[in-house]
Amino acid sequence: MTIREVAELLNARWICCEEEADTEILYAFASDMMSDVLAHVSEDTMLLTGLINSQSVRTAEMLDVPCLVFVRGKMPHQDAVARARQIGLPTLVTSCSLFEACGRLYAAGMGVCKLADYNGDADDDDD
Repeated sequence: MTIREVAELLNARWICCEEEADTEILYAFASDMMSDVLAHVSEDTMLLTGLINSQSVRTAEMLDVPCLVFVRGKMPHQDAVARARQIGLPTLVTSCSLFEACGRLYAAGMGVCKLADYNGDADDDDD
């Protein structure tokens, strides 16, 4: 799914880097806890969050996240927007709740991250 398709699906507004709209996204991860993001996200995974300070952008930058989506219509802080522009991070805002945004993406075929359990093993749906 491209970022353009994500934006349409979530009826999202572009904050910056719309020129990257054709970038392909393989997976999505949603969290307001950046420690969870650091533990589970790879470079092919977009981040959905309600955390609107620059920490979310810095975390996305560290992980080479291809897109950042702020939920609940929450506008990111000015310093977060400035950093996203500076690093070329496509950034969107949707009025959807985190739950609704994830549901829409999942229903449209967006992949989910494989998470490690507390023992460090990947979750297995066969258990």
